[in-house]
Amino acid sequence: MIKQLLFLFGILFSVFTPTQIVKSNEVEKLYVTTEDIILDIIFPTVDKRVLREYGKNSLFDWQWKGIVDISYEEDHSYDVTIKIEIPSNKIEDFKEDIVQVKISPSCDSDKINKQKCNHGFTIEILKYEHVKQ
Repeated sequence: MIKQLLFLFGILFSVFTPTQIVKSNEVEKLYVTTEDIILDIIFPTVDKRVLREYGKNSLFDWQWKGIVDISYEEDHSYDVTIKIEIPSNKIEDFKEDIVQVKISPSCDSDKINKQKCNHGFTIEILKYEHVKQ
């Protein structure tokens, strides 16, 4: 009988005791690579160009395949060559393109040679090449 009363009080106590719910505003930290950062920076520019090349009626979005080359230029800019893939209805009909993008960081610092670097932050497509049609 005592065991039954203790069991009953235990259940009543656990049911009527308010539970605390804690909401966390902390976002889980994600691991990102240098390629992820470069993709985020150049995505809008490349996306606009792909839409111009293939139209808005394409079935799938283009996919990032990786960085082919990065070179530093004297004017404090970077030429980044990437490979992208445009999927198709048929797996064997995918298209592969090479895109060369110039990333020009701002030259606002006094530590940068103003004779060679006199631009604001810009991103432009230098070359767009269809590799596999």
